Amino acid sequence: MNATKTANYRLNKTILLLLDNIVLIILLLLILALTLMTDKFMTTVNWLNILKAVALKGVIAFGMTMVIICAQIDLSIGSVVAIAGVIAAWFAKTLPELWGISVDLAAVIGIIAALLFSIVVGCFHAYSHVKFGMPAFIITLATQLFLFGLAGIICGGYPIAGKMPAWFNNLGFGRIGIIPIPAIVLLIIFFLTWFIMDLTSMGRSIYAVGGNSEAARLSGINVMKTQMFCFALTAVLSTLSGFMVSGQVMQASFTFGKGWETDVISSVVIGGTSMTGGIGKITGTMLGVIFIGVISNGMTLLNVSVYMQYVIRGFLLFGAVLISIFLPRMKQKLTY
Repeated sequence: MNATKTANYRLNKTILLLLDNIVLIILLLLILALTLMTDKFMTTVNWLNILKAVALKGVIAFGMTMVIICAQIDLSIGSVVAIAGVIAAWFAKTLPELWGISVDLAAVIGIIAALLFSIVVGCFHAYSHVKFGMPAFIITLATQLFLFGLAGIICGGYPIAGKMPAWFNNLGFGRIGIIPIPAIVLLIIFFLTWFIMDLTSMGRSIYAVGGNSEAARLSGINVMKTQMFCFALTAVLSTLSGFMVSGQVMQASFTFGKGWETDVISSVVIGGTSMTGGIGKITGTMLGVIFIGVISNGMTLLNVSVYMQYVIRGFLLFGAVLISIFLPRMKQKLTY
């Protein structure tokens, strides 16, 4: 009898270990399959391209992880990406003509203005949710539309091209050695957000608010301050991504970032963050970001049609949410 219990216990522990690392296991199998299917995949150049490609959405995904752990959602990130680049480019284009200052100084002012604007947007999201009880889904959907239109008005419906200084453009396509600057930014933001979530009181507050906001409030946690931090940081990271994408193509447009919400949320959910809040890890999101990047890169190398890529990405999002719902239940059954 004891031998049977021991065997069952070991089996359950093994299954739990597999479930805890299911994304990593699938990612490794996917990498193996793509390596066998095309000789272009497992190369240094290709992996650097993957890191450069995922960096733009990846930095936002780390902020979105905090928002979702806090049991909220932010659908405005794509529009924040667009308006960040537009604001910076508009200042760089306009201020030298109005004030006679250098393009470099005008660009710095534009960058600061875009960052401050993003913080205001993030704080507005949290304030509207906590103060008025409005669902974050509706609030951020409204700001998504508002900011998209505002970005279009600022740039007059046309891209603002060739107005940013060279150092700004290097943020998008520059390299340090062989490593793209966006990839370096991705790693810096990863370690910063991991530190916040795992080693600070703010991180513990985010988990507490996401688990039960009323209990967190009664225990002395400032719910509005916690949510403001999550939304504002996500908006700031979206702004940083907006700078990178504008620098990458050396122009700013109100269409940049459109539809990015799908890949960002997919990365977060695939990484194991629960849509109901209170559960998730920054390290898991990094796996999710790489997973999405490998999928996109692999489909491109295999000449999968753009339309089929959308089908697969939609399937992945649905499957990831489904797994996030049933996985905790399966683990609970195995634990007891």
